[in-house]
Amino acid sequence: MTTPSDRRTFAIISHPDAGKTTLTEKLLLFGGAIHLAGEVKARGQARRARSDWMKIEQQRGISVTSSVMTFERAGITFNLLDTPGHEDFSEDTYRTLTAVDSAVMVIDAAKGIEPQTRKLFEVCRLRSVPIITFINKVDREGRPPFELLDEVADMLALDVCPMTWPVGMGGQFEGIYDLVDNRLLLPQGDSREFLGKVEQYRGLDDPDLANTLSEEGVERLREEAELAVAGYADFDGEAYRAGDLTPVYFGSALKEFGVDSLIDAIARHAPPPRPQPAEPAPVAPGDPRVTGFIFKVQANMDPNHRDRIAFMRLCSGTFKRGMKLTPTGHGKPIAVHSPILFFAQQRELADEAFPGDIIGIPNHGTLRVGDTLSEKADVRFTGLPNFAPEILRRVQLKDPTKTKQLRKALDDMAEEGVTQVFYPEIGSNWIIGVVGQLQLEVLLSRLDAEYKVAAGLEPAPFDTARWVSADDPAELTSFMDLNRTSMARDRDGNPVFLAKSAWEVGYVAERYPKVTFAATRER
Repeated sequence: MTTPSDRRTFAIISHPDAGKTTLTEKLLLFGGAIHLAGEVKARGQARRARSDWMKIEQQRGISVTSSVMTFERAGITFNLLDTPGHEDFSEDTYRTLTAVDSAVMVIDAAKGIEPQTRKLFEVCRLRSVPIITFINKVDREGRPPFELLDEVADMLALDVCPMTWPVGMGGQFEGIYDLVDNRLLLPQGDSREFLGKVEQYRGLDDPDLANTLSEEGVERLREEAELAVAGYADFDGEAYRAGDLTPVYFGSALKEFGVDSLIDAIARHAPPPRPQPAEPAPVAPGDPRVTGFIFKVQANMDPNHRDRIAFMRLCSGTFKRGMKLTPTGHGKPIAVHSPILFFAQQRELADEAFPGDIIGIPNHGTLRVGDTLSEKADVRFTGLPNFAPEILRRVQLKDPTKTKQLRKALDDMAEEGVTQVFYPEIGSNWIIGVVGQLQLEVLLSRLDAEYKVAAGLEPAPFDTARWVSADDPAELTSFMDLNRTSMARDRDGNPVFLAKSAWEVGYVAERYPKVTFAATRER
C-alpha cells in the first residue's frame, strides 16, 4: 500500500432520513471493518450506528458531526467521511467535502431529491467532485425508477447512467438486476434480505429468467431495463470523473441490496487522490514533499481524556510517524508523534500514511481548521471558508463562578467550527454566531455533557455579521470609530460588523463604498 492510486477518499451526502447512516454501517460491514451491523451497544441501550457517537446524535438519531472511517478491501484502502445530513450543518459538511475526491449521493426512493440533497450537491459541483448516486429503500413503496432518474437529470443537470435496476418496488420487489454484469440479486427469508443469492444470466433476453422471477416480474424487468439502457447515457469514466455524469445504483441499505455493487463501483470508477488547490500552485499527490491541511478539529471524542484531535487530509508525500511538519498558523515545526487512523471512536496509531489518507493529530489548541501542514512551510491550501452566521445569540451563564470554563468551552468549539464567537468592542457579553438552529442545541448539549457548564441563550440585539476590510487602513479605522457600538472582533482578532438585519448590511455598505463587507472569510 504505497501509492496514491490505492486510495479512495469519499463522502456520503444525503437528506436526513434517506438512510445514509445505515448505508455507512453496511459499507463497513461489507468492507470487513465490523462483523455485525449495529454491534456496538452503549450501556445496554438500543443498537446504534458506529459513526454516531455524540450524545445529541444518539438522542435524536441524526448525524451532527463528521466522522472518519477507514477500511480495506481487495487491495484498496477506503477512507469514508460521514457528513452531517441535517440542513443546519452545511458549514461543517462543506469543510468535509473539501477533503474528499468523490461522493456518494443517497436518495430516498419514495421522496426523490430533497432540498438538503440539492444544497450538498451544489457544494460538490463547486469543486467538480464526481458523484455516484444510490437510490435507497427500493424494497419499500416508492416512486417509479424513471421518474427518479429524470428528476436527478433535470434538477441537477447531470447525465444519468443506470448501472442496476429494481425488479419491482415495495410489495412487488423481486430483486436487483445488474445491467453491467447481467446478475440478479435475489431476496431470501421472511425478512426478504439479500443473503448472497445471485443468479448469472446471458442477458435480459435469457429465457432462464422465467425460472427465477414471476411472469409479471420478467416482463416488467425486460420492458423497463431495455428502455433504461436505450434511453439514458452510456457510462463514461471521464464524464463521471469530471462531474458531468452520475452512475446510478438502486438498492436497500437496510436489506443489504446494492451495497456490494456500490463498493465495487467506488473501487473501479472513483478517482484516486486528486491535485489540491493551493498557493503558489496546486499540489499533486505525486509531489515527494509531505503536505496536508486541517479540515476539522474535534474536541472530547473521548470525554474521559479531554482530547482534541485535528483531522488532516494528506495531500502529497509519504507521512511517517514522528516527522516534523510546520503549520501555517504560527510557523513553528511540530513533531507528530501519535498520528491516528480512525474507525469512528476506535483508533490505532499510524506508522505511515499516503496521499488521500485522513490522519488525526492530537494537539492542545495548536492546530486549527484551515491550517496547512508541510515539511518546508512554502505552500498554503485554499478554499476552506468561514461563513457569516445566520443566527446570533448571547450566552447566559447560570453559575457565574464558571466563567473561565465557559470561555474555554466557547474557544474549543470555535476552533472546531461548531460556533463562532464575537467579542463586542463595547460591553462584556460574548455573542455566539451559528449557521443553523441545530448548532445552538449542540452547543448547549456539549456545554453540559463535556464541560459541566449550565448555560442558556438569549436573543442578541443583532441578526447577522460581516467581516470588514478596506484597501486603505484609514478608511477602515474611520468606519470602526463611527460604528463602535456595532463592532466586534472574532476569535482571531478580525474586525466584524454586527447588523440588525440584512437590509442594514446593504444600507451601511452603500454609505461606505470603500469598505468591503464579506459574508465568508478564508481560514
